[in-house]
Amino acid sequence: MISWTDERVDLLKKLWGEGLSASQIAGELGGVTRNAVIGKVHRLGLSGRAKAPQPAANRPKKPTTRPATSSGRSEGGPISLGATALKAETLPSARPQAQPTPQLASLSDEPLIPNASVLQINEQTCKWPVGDPSSPDFHFCARRSDVGIPYCAYHARIAYQPVADRRRDRDRRALRA
Repeated sequence: MISWTDERVDLLKKLWGEGLSASQIAGELGGVTRNAVIGKVHRLGLSGRAKAPQPAANRPKKPTTRPATSSGRSEGGPISLGATALKAETLPSARPQAQPTPQLASLSDEPLIPNASVLQINEQTCKWPVGDPSSPDFHFCARRSDVGIPYCAYHARIAYQPVADRRRDRDRRALRA
C-alpha cells in the first residue's frame, strides 16, 4: 500500500482539476488503483472539475440520423450515440401523426385452442391468462394474435394503454378516494 504523501495529494488535486479521469490519474501517480484515486478524491471533498480537453480533430463525428420509417420518411431528429444512446434527440415535427386505433375484437371469436394450457399456446395464439392459476379451470385466451404481439386485439387493447390514459385513470381514482 502506497501512502498519500503531500506531493502525491497535490499532484492528484492538480490532475483532477485539469479534468483527467481517475484511471488516467492512477496511471500518472503509479502504484495506485483507479478506485483508490476515486476514494481519495471523495475524502478530500474534491467536487466539480473542469472537463478534459478533447480535440475535435481526433474524434470523427458519427452520422446521427434516424433510419427511415415504413412510410419512407425520417421522423424526428438525430439520435445520440454513445453513453446517451437511449436518449433520442428529437426535433418537433410539423404535425404529429395520429395513430390508427386498433379494432376492438370481441371475445365472441372462437379460440384456436379451447382451454389452452401453457404447453399448447404458440406464436399465433393470445397468451392472456384467464382465471386463477391455482384453479383447475385456468387457461389462456388462445384466440388469434397479430404477428409480434402476444395478445389478441381485445387483450392487447387492455394490456397496452397509453401512459397519458393510465395517468388520467390513476388521477381519477385518487380523486374518488
